[in-house]
Amino acid sequence: MDRYFRPDGAAWRIGRELALLLGGGRALLLQVAHPLVAAGVAEHSDFRENPWKRLEGTMNAVWAVVFGTRAQADRAARRVRAMHSRVQGHTAAGTPYSALDPELLLWVHATLVDTALLVYGQWVRPLGAEEQAGYYEEMKVAARLFGISNDAMPATFDDFRAYMRLMLDGPAICAGETAREIADSVMHPPLPLPLRPAMELANLITAGLMPPRLRREYGLSWDPVRAAVVGASRETTRRVLMPLLPARVRTVPAAGYRSAA
Repeated sequence: MDRYFRPDGAAWRIGRELALLLGGGRALLLQVAHPLVAAGVAEHSDFRENPWKRLEGTMNAVWAVVFGTRAQADRAARRVRAMHSRVQGHTAAGTPYSALDPELLLWVHATLVDTALLVYGQWVRPLGAEEQAGYYEEMKVAARLFGISNDAMPATFDDFRAYMRLMLDGPAICAGETAREIADSVMHPPLPLPLRPAMELANLITAGLMPPRLRREYGLSWDPVRAAVVGASRETTRRVLMPLLPARVRTVPAAGYRSAA
């Protein structure tokens, strides 16, 4: 097989769903809630002019690795590693950062894995513990290609869950001033008037997916009415829309629509 991932594996089966893009805002906001990631994004990207460019680049690289041939995956991973090698500097407080820092690489990877499992389970179909663990194990291959060593990664899915709890409950992750500025650009990009309602719905979904503490720190509005709207949309999508959508519509183009159930 000339691929790192099998079409019948968990990474392919879960990652092919376009619905996972509903978690894009959450993943970005979680990533920049790490002050060193936020500093790198602020100093080495044009997030104010093109706030979604970074996520687009990340997802294209992930899709190339998961759905492409080994040669395509290797090329995509090399590009990402080369880009990361240029992202380094110091925060306003003088703390050094580097996009090649194993801890920062792990955090970014972890936000993508955690968000994918959360969104798939809520918006596509519930996932059992074995499926979630299988996805985590397979995505270790992508992590290694992007430069994360085996030693840096939590060994098991339970260890990964413990790592996420530690990060989200601890002081390392917080929505500081730079993170809030990036979040504002991500959630309120310049858009034509007809597209703004869709962006507001996406922002509402992002708020619903965020951990409560970070939702408050980012200043995202949330109340029982908003929760009910998101809950109703989620149930309608999962129970009615997803089973009816043809594979061609719901599948990431790189995965090939014929591989979707």
